[in-house]
Amino acid sequence: MTKFNNSLTVGKAMYSEDIEGTGAYVLALHKAGILDAKELAQIQEGLKQVLNEWENGKFQEKPGDEDIHTANERRLTEIIGPLGGKVHTGRSRNDQVSTDLRLYVRKHLISGRQCLKNLILCLINRARKEIDVLMPGYTHLQRAQPIRWAHLLSSYATQLTDDIQRLEMALDITNRCPLGSGALAGHSFNIDRQLLADELHFPKHMGNSLMVVGDRGFVLDTLYWGCSVSSHLSRMAEDLIAYSTSEFGFVKLSDAYSTGSSLMPQKKNPDSLELIRGKAGRLFGNLAGFMMAVKGLPSTYNKDLAEDKRAVFDTLDTVKDSLDIFTGVISTLSIDVGEMRGALSTDMLATDLADYLVRKGVPFRECHRIVGQVVKAAGEAEGGAIDNLSLKEFQAIDERFGPDLYSAFDFESSVEKKSVRGGTSKSAVLEQLDCIERIVSGF
Repeated sequence: MTKFNNSLTVGKAMYSEDIEGTGAYVLALHKAGILDAKELAQIQEGLKQVLNEWENGKFQEKPGDEDIHTANERRLTEIIGPLGGKVHTGRSRNDQVSTDLRLYVRKHLISGRQCLKNLILCLINRARKEIDVLMPGYTHLQRAQPIRWAHLLSSYATQLTDDIQRLEMALDITNRCPLGSGALAGHSFNIDRQLLADELHFPKHMGNSLMVVGDRGFVLDTLYWGCSVSSHLSRMAEDLIAYSTSEFGFVKLSDAYSTGSSLMPQKKNPDSLELIRGKAGRLFGNLAGFMMAVKGLPSTYNKDLAEDKRAVFDTLDTVKDSLDIFTGVISTLSIDVGEMRGALSTDMLATDLADYLVRKGVPFRECHRIVGQVVKAAGEAEGGAIDNLSLKEFQAIDERFGPDLYSAFDFESSVEKKSVRGGTSKSAVLEQLDCIERIVSGF
């Protein structure tokens, strides 16, 4: 039972947050008259020593250390004597762990935001440099219409920008001070909760002590944010994995983010991207598992909530690592402009041919049917490309085709016609990149 109940192995990651929370708490105890100035100074010096031992790898864990809170208090008492027992006056591990965890999650969300920004800016910079590169766009993994490579990179940056906004919502929910709530009913010594919030740099304190000690909504928000980021990275990774195959040949990963086969010397495997894709499943499991842990709990604190740390620590670490690795992949991969351009085929301009008829006043549904006949006729002819059909063959299908129809078979013209906001024309993509950059600069 001692082993089953012990959370120090996981919780010691919060050693500095626990000491920071205690440092603020003893200031409030001093203000409340529980500690005199001399006692406060002794405790503060003791806390510095405990922190120094953790940071220098000299902290010695002992069998009775059930969690990080008892471990730190035990060591503080060893250093300064029975006075160490005063630091827990009016405080419960219930509000203490909530405080520690909020401090930890806040710090890692802020560093995660920077990792997201780094990747977004990397995508933007690459898109600007390679704005003129054309490639096939796909739906259902079937070639659909020509797009700019920069348009694809912009789509990645756009969804990651949404993830920054999700992070800000999670950060806002996290960044509230629970300390001073006691075990569930509040504090008996009129502790100054605003002082606690100010000392720990929380913009506000939480209002209901019953809710405070049992609330892990901020953990669920953080886990969902991690799932959203990892889902986007996984889909992006799948694109690049496919595009790096010999069948596509669009991109080539640098050696730093690839590995060879143990048997086949010609292989170059995209292990970095496969690992990112694979780890997404575990992060989804973290969210689902902890959601199930809390969904049926009665109000206030229950020991089931101890499952929070393993899930959220793993998610925060994995997302940060995945973002850093993906940034490395994007910044170092090379593209084969010729392969991308060579993969474009005139059948991808069938919609442009339909648009040609639309501009002549033909209803689009009729245009769709007519161009379907053109595609069928081209498939039955030698060569199979729709621009290989003669004007006579086009007019046999519909007399409204004129000699100018062949202007529709131009890839550059096709992408430039998509100049609406969000489109794949050069101006539209550059506008997207500028917009993303403005949003990101605000965080």
